[in-house]
Formats: sequence, structure tokens, C-alpha cells
Amino acid sequence: MFSPVIGLLLQLSIWDLVSKSKPIPIAVLVTLLVLSLFSWTIIFSKWNVFRQARVANSRFVRAFRKASGFEQVALASEQFPISPLVAVFDFGYEEIERQIKSRGSLRNKLAVERSLQLGISEELTKLERSMNWLATVASVSPFIGLFGTVWGIIDAFQALSLGSNSLRAVAPGIAEALVTTAMGLLAAIPAAMAYNYFGNTIREQSARMEDFSLEFMNFAERHFGE
Repeated sequence: MFSPVIGLLLQLSIWDLVSKSKPIPIAVLVTLLVLSLFSWTIIFSKWNVFRQARVANSRFVRAFRKASGFEQVALASEQFPISPLVAVFDFGYEEIERQIKSRGSLRNKLAVERSLQLGISEELTKLERSMNWLATVASVSPFIGLFGTVWGIIDAFQALSLGSNSLRAVAPGIAEALVTTAMGLLAAIPAAMAYNYFGNTIREQSARMEDFSLEFMNFAERHFGE
């Protein structure tokens, strides 16, 4: 029973199916295509941001560990503006400068630690930007594809209800259902994989910033500790 249907489906090109589809299946396919393109734009953008941040972090840490003072680190940090660690450093360094100017020494280490945490929180917010869109595409696309699938099956049954027993009358509706299902998966799977991958990357960046805040406090205590 299924082999004749499969044979007819293979004879139909995807373009023929789309060009002859009704408005609802076309709307479903266009929506899924837009979501897929949108998610891929985010994926390439985030991948580039994380790649540059990873390289900049590594170079900044090397410069930080070789520096003999905060002024030298501040000058070196200007070369790595994209590094999340530089933003964390700036938060802590600004607090130290305020204390040195007002009190002449570093007296409130807790305030410096809070400033570093604020820097970490701000950088994590930046890194997580657009991640919710990837999660949305990954979770919604299969359901949109399922809607198109159900609609295609309804069309196929309507063709049967009109008294047509020809497989050629049923095949387009089934083909539309399969195409929307495939399109939904094609949109959802890359978005879900990217969301998980970037989520792990963000957690790694968070751990790296936490470690750097400890290095920063050690550095501060060596230079300003009493």
C-alpha cells in the first residue's frame, strides 16, 4: 500500500509541492524558513563573539600575570576590549582607584569583590544575549512543523472524502505534511544544538571570570595590602 505512495512522492519535486501548495502550508514553510535563517544568523554571530572572547581572554591573562602593577595592566587591557575579563578588571580597578583617591589605601576589600561580581554579572548578561531566541526556535519549530503536518493530512483526507480513490490526489497532501515536518526539524535541531553548545561555553566563561576575580584580589592584596 505504501510503496505506490512513496513512488509518487519521489516523483514530486519540493519546488512543485511548494508552488502548488495552499496558503496555510506556504505560510508554515515561510515561517519555518525565517526562523531557521534567524537562528543561523544568531549562531554565526555568537560563535564569532565567543571565539574572539576566548582569544582575547587568553592574551589578557598573560599580560595580567606579567604586569608589575595595576597601571601596566590598565594599559594592556586597552588592547583587548572584547575580552570579558577586561570588563571585570575595569570594574574592580575603578573601585580600587576610588578608595585610593578618597582614603589613600585599599581599606574595603569587600567593596572590590562586589564590584568584580557586578562586572561578572554584566558580562554574563551580554554573553547570554539572544540565547533565548535559540531556545524559542528549538522548542517552537517542531510544533509549527507539526501544524503543517496535520494540515497536509487533513488535505489528503479531504481529497479522499471527495470520492477520489487515486493516489495522485492524496500524494500532494501527504507530501506537504512530510515537507513541513522536515522543515520544522531542520529549523529546530541546529538551534537546539547551538543553544546547548553555547550554554556550556557561557558556563566556562563564567567560571573563568570567577577565577580571574580571585587572581585580581590576590594581585590587589600584594600591591595594596596592609
